[in-house]
Amino acid sequence: MRTLIAAALAAAGALLGWAGGPVAAADSACTSMGGDVEGDQVCHVHAANAAYTLDMKFPLDYPDEQALTDYVTQNRDGFVSVAQTSSQTSGARDVPYQMEVTSQQYHSGQPPAGTRSVVLKVFEDLGGPRPSTSYKSFNYDLGSHQPITFDTLFPPNSKPLDAIYPIVQREVGHQAGSGTAILPGSGLDSSHYQNFAITDDELIFYFAPGELLPPAIAGATQAHVPRNAIPPLAIKG
Repeated sequence: MRTLIAAALAAAGALLGWAGGPVAAADSACTSMGGDVEGDQVCHVHAANAAYTLDMKFPLDYPDEQALTDYVTQNRDGFVSVAQTSSQTSGARDVPYQMEVTSQQYHSGQPPAGTRSVVLKVFEDLGGPRPSTSYKSFNYDLGSHQPITFDTLFPPNSKPLDAIYPIVQREVGHQAGSGTAILPGSGLDSSHYQNFAITDDELIFYFAPGELLPPAIAGATQAHVPRNAIPPLAIKG
């Protein structure tokens, strides 16, 4: 279903008038989506009609706000395009399509250095066999003024997954039930560790249903990995 939304992004611009270019400022991005700025610089977007219901909350003061609002805007546009197109071709559903975006924020270190993390949780019901849940994280090094990805989180050749994988195996296995094992082919694949948050004491990894284990076994999960149990980070925060 995520592929369906991605494919709809090209059509979304024509349907919704989305230009796809850079947004001038975070508050204007919120306004352009019909949102309201609430306390602590949070944008709240809510829309409902016969075809869909949409509710999104995300921060407006993240250091790399353009990347965050671009992601939210694209997902909003893709969702609305799919919902409206399906409604036009298949007729109204008894239950409207649904999309909900929530966010969590984390910090590490002391300003002006340290890091900021925002993790978006995206819930979607587009009429498939089951709703979908996905995560998208944004991490920023305040000292170097650079985004942080898993590939830049650790020094080169430090092999962090050798230490991270056993901890994730234990945590996710405990959540899913005894006897559940993550195969090394998945547990040592860095593509599964792209969504994370940084705190002073730990890394928190977020996994969508089916990412490490079959969705029938494990839904959306988190794994808390102590920083003192893994190689030092390549950041000061």
